Amino acid sequence: MLAINLKAYKEAIGRRALEIAKAAEKVMEETKVEIVIAPQYTDIRLLAENTKVKIFAQHIDPVEPGAHTGWVLPEAIKDAGAIGVILNHSERQMKVSELEKAINIAKELGLITIVCASDPIVARSISVLDPDYIAVEPPELIGTGVSVSKAKPEVVKSSVESVKDCNPKVRVLVGAGISTKEDVKKALELGAEGILLASAVAKAKDPYTKIKELALGFME
Repeated sequence: MLAINLKAYKEAIGRRALEIAKAAEKVMEETKVEIVIAPQYTDIRLLAENTKVKIFAQHIDPVEPGAHTGWVLPEAIKDAGAIGVILNHSERQMKVSELEKAINIAKELGLITIVCASDPIVARSISVLDPDYIAVEPPELIGTGVSVSKAKPEVVKSSVESVKDCNPKVRVLVGAGISTKEDVKKALELGAEGILLASAVAKAKDPYTKIKELALGFME
């Protein structure tokens, strides 16, 4: 899986988000690499209705429908067309009790979960909550252009081993600083089953070329 988080970058909202999703759709058709995109909530329906790329939400709140002004309702992001959700990103961390409830709600709704973890210890702890994916991202490397697969290869390898030892069903993604085909290849060699990244694509002047480059890392 190549998961692209558009975060709240101005370069990746509205029509630009759709342009990125269209580029990802083209790459997906050409390479058969599974690609998902997590746009702003306001762009979920736009992307879901106009591309074949799988759309994820960047977060949900563990709440039931009702009086929760300003909260992100899981049912709403599903209705908008999202098929999954990113949880516990370092920029939107959750308490363990909230995270567990959010994962359970997502399961009930049939939403795929990617739960972020800062290191192997946290990844192992989260694996007992039975998410679909765990994305290991050392916060200090996020957005730096210095990839975790090169700067901290032991983190990738240890995270994969810890998660699989605790819950073999959980698939492990890695992120933080991933920006080139070589970064992707190295992460896969270390045992990761996919990549979670953001700025390398969200800020790319030519998103098709950048996504195609990253996808080729899965194929070489």
